[in-house]
Amino acid sequence: MEGKFKPLGDRVLITYNDGETKTESGLILTDSAQRGQKMWGEVISVGPGIFTQNGSRLPMSVKVGDNVMYSKDMAGDVIKLGEEKYLLLQEHHLLGVLKNEES
Repeated sequence: MEGKFKPLGDRVLITYNDGETKTESGLILTDSAQRGQKMWGEVISVGPGIFTQNGSRLPMSVKVGDNVMYSKDMAGDVIKLGEEKYLLLQEHHLLGVLKNEES
């Protein structure tokens, strides 16, 4: 990644896969046909978390290197850093984390 990007608050920067989805017969599926499709991405950077009403910070539940699942139609921002594209999501838009056996 060219330069270092640090998300703010509860935002998470993950790898972005904008590859076309094809059926087994070779038909390309449109975005509307893929609504609700689950995608995987690797966490590249995380924000520090958000503050509670009493002023304490809620820690993030994901860390750099985690593989996370999200819904393709979740609200997120595609950002370009150098030649690579990434997806910036709020942590609560993530659906889950793939745990390694050692975790």
